[in-house]
Amino acid sequence: MADKEVQEPKGPELIDRVVKIKRCAAVVKGGRRFSFAAMVVVGNGQGRVGWGYGKANEVPPAVDKAVKSGSRNQFDIALEGHTIPHTVKGRFGAGRVILIPAAPGTGVIAGAAVRSVCEAAGIHDILTKSFGTTNPVTLVKATIQALEQLRSRADIERLRGVSLV
Repeated sequence: MADKEVQEPKGPELIDRVVKIKRCAAVVKGGRRFSFAAMVVVGNGQGRVGWGYGKANEVPPAVDKAVKSGSRNQFDIALEGHTIPHTVKGRFGAGRVILIPAAPGTGVIAGAAVRSVCEAAGIHDILTKSFGTTNPVTLVKATIQALEQLRSRADIERLRGVSLV
């Protein structure tokens, strides 16, 4: 048997989680024409996360477009081990989210929408609470907004020009 060349994937494998699939109906002469919109959270499980939104006439192409959009919009977050460095609050519209660092072994204590963002980002220990709306799209955007506010100890020392002991 000949040796086959196996190509290694370039970069870490992406984690994508479908958060919400919406169905929209347009009434036409022959009845209803359906289209689908998908919201997906994409991350590498090591501190990079993003979200994407895609629309198409079928579900799989909508999810593919959302994954492509999400992988383009990824950003780095500051992690401290398997948790976040400090407590942050995020808001988007009527959705409000509080993210609190947790001790090792706690797990991800979160609802479905916030959990998908945390798992895609590589956060393994965190406490969360969401207020206001229960709309998963809004909660994902509020969680992303909160994660963008995270600063590591080194970032704060550099920005303030002091050393924190």
